[in-house]
Amino acid sequence: MQQKKSFLALALSILLLSGCSGGGSSTAEESFVVGSGVQTYIDKGSRVKAPELSGMTLTGVNYTREPGKVAVVNVWASWCSPCRAEAPTLVALSEKYPDVQFIGILTRDNLVNAEAFVRAKKITYPTLIDDALLIGFKGSLPANAIPSTIVIDSEGNVAARVSGVVTIGSLSKLIERVQNS
Repeated sequence: MQQKKSFLALALSILLLSGCSGGGSSTAEESFVVGSGVQTYIDKGSRVKAPELSGMTLTGVNYTREPGKVAVVNVWASWCSPCRAEAPTLVALSEKYPDVQFIGILTRDNLVNAEAFVRAKKITYPTLIDDALLIGFKGSLPANAIPSTIVIDSEGNVAARVSGVVTIGSLSKLIERVQNS
C-alpha cells in the first residue's frame, strides 16, 4: 500500500510539474500587446526627463547612455515576430545615424534566445537586460507594446515613441525631427 501511495505521489508531481512548464512555450508570448506603429511626438517644451539608462548588457558589459546625444531605445524580445521583422531596419538606421545612440532593452525573454537573436540579426548596438528600466518611462511615453521604440533628445528628455514596428522612413523622420528641435 505504501508503494502504491509513493507511486501516486510521484505521478501527481510529474503531472503538476509538466503542467507548469507550458510545454516549452512562454506565457510572455501569449500575453503581449502588438502596437500598430502609431507615432507620438512631444513638443520640446512639454518633454520630461528620460530615466538613466545603464546596466548590464547581453554581452556582459556595463553600459551607460552618453548624455548630450539623441538616443533611440528599442524594447524587444526574441520571441516577438514584429521585433524580428524590424531588427534589420534598426540595424540599418544605427549605421545611417552613427551620431545617434541606439540601445535595446530586452523584455520578458531569456538570455540564450536573445543572444542568438542578436547574433543572427547582426545587432551591434548594446542591449540592456534589465527591463525594470522601463518603469522610468512611466511619467512620459511608456513602452506600451512589444516592440516599442522611444526617442530621447540630446537634453535627455523623452521626445517620441513608436508603438509597434518601425520603418526606415518613419523612424528616420522622427530622429531628424528630434535632432532639429
